[in-house]
Parts: sequence; C-alpha cells; structure tokens
Amino acid sequence: MNKGTLYLIPSLLSEGKAEDVIPARTLSVLRSLDFFIAEEIRTARRFLIRAGIGKPIDDLTFMVFNEHSTESDLPELLSCTAEGRDVGLLSEAGVPCVADPGSRIVALAHATGIRVVPLTGPSSILLALMASGFNGQDFCFSGYLPSDKILRVKKIRELERTAREKDQTQIFIETPYRNLHLFESLVSVCHPDTMLCIATEITGLNESIESKTISNWKKSPPDIHKRPAIFLMYH
Repeated sequence: MNKGTLYLIPSLLSEGKAEDVIPARTLSVLRSLDFFIAEEIRTARRFLIRAGIGKPIDDLTFMVFNEHSTESDLPELLSCTAEGRDVGLLSEAGVPCVADPGSRIVALAHATGIRVVPLTGPSSILLALMASGFNGQDFCFSGYLPSDKILRVKKIRELERTAREKDQTQIFIETPYRNLHLFESLVSVCHPDTMLCIATEITGLNESIESKTISNWKKSPPDIHKRPAIFLMYH
C-alpha cells in the first residue's frame, strides 16, 4: 500500500471569506481530508468551517502539535499515512512551518518517505514585503524580537546596522498586545531616516500597509494595539 501524503495547508490571516484569499485547489484538497494536525483544535475547527469543509466537523480527526509537543509525539501524528490516508498540517495563521513549529513534522515526513505537498495561500511575510517598497531581492525574517526591553533594543540596533551595511530588508513580528512596546523601541532607537513598514491585518477588511521614515512615524503613531502586524525595516 502506498503511503498517504502530508499537505501543508495555509489558513486565513484575518476575518473574511476563505474563497477571497485561499486558492481553489487548496480549498479542494482541504475539503477532501479527514485527518488534520493543528496547534489548537478550536482554531482549526473554526477555520475549516469557514473554508466550507462540507462534512460534519465531529467526523474529522484532529491531532495537536505545538511548541509544547515532544519528539516522541511526532510518529503518532503521521501514523495514518501508513494506511494510505492523507493528512493536512494547518497553521494558526498564514503558511505552515514559517514562524510555526510544523517544520519538525515535515522533517519527519521526509525522513520516513512520506510525500510532502505545500499548498498556496496567504503569507504575511511575503505579502508585506511585496507591498513595502523595500528590497525584495535580499531580505531576512527574524521572527519575534526579544520581549525584554534591553535585549529588544540591542536586537533592533543590530537589525538596523545589517539593513544599512548589507542593503537588506529586515522583517520581524510581535505578539499583538506588545506591538506598541516594539514600536516605541523602534522610534526611540532607529535613525530618523531609517524606513519602517508596518503591515496590519493583511488581507482583512481593515488592512493597512504604510512605509515611512522613523521621523514621520514619530509624527503619526499607528493604531496597532492588539492588531496582527508585521514590521519591515530598510535603510
């Protein structure tokens, strides 16, 4: 018997219709699956309903894998593929395995001969980079910056220096409730002429993407408290 396939399924970044953001083929594959791996079952169930799963949600099998999972949890997640069943790996938002723990599952799939198929969908990193006007030829995604203020400031200085010396766009994110802390650090540390793009609620009804100098951001601080945002720096 042939092994099943591991599908990497992007999810929505903001509120709205799945059909407006997720390609038809991705939705078609998603709707054909009965087994899913997710970070949080409640979020996964809500997304599948919005995506028009078309079958009773209680008939689906959900397996949890997140930052608290251990290596010993991994084999069981892909055990259904040995019976020829396909499984979908979901992200909490955006694409799996990018700023997401799912890469460990994908690594195991490769190691055990399971076919891996990435499906297209929204990535806040690439969408923000596309809309920023910054260097899209050479960029670096650093994930979350340190929550400690002193370490955060040190990291921001490092990123700004790299952006200037390498002509490289620096991309990073923050937990929505700490967005303003990050913004305050950025405008207090960075050179006035350094460019900062803040992309908020990408693909949503309240989407906002603005690229301005630090000096101009100081004059008009953004409304980003508790809103999903991604930050890009360029010099």
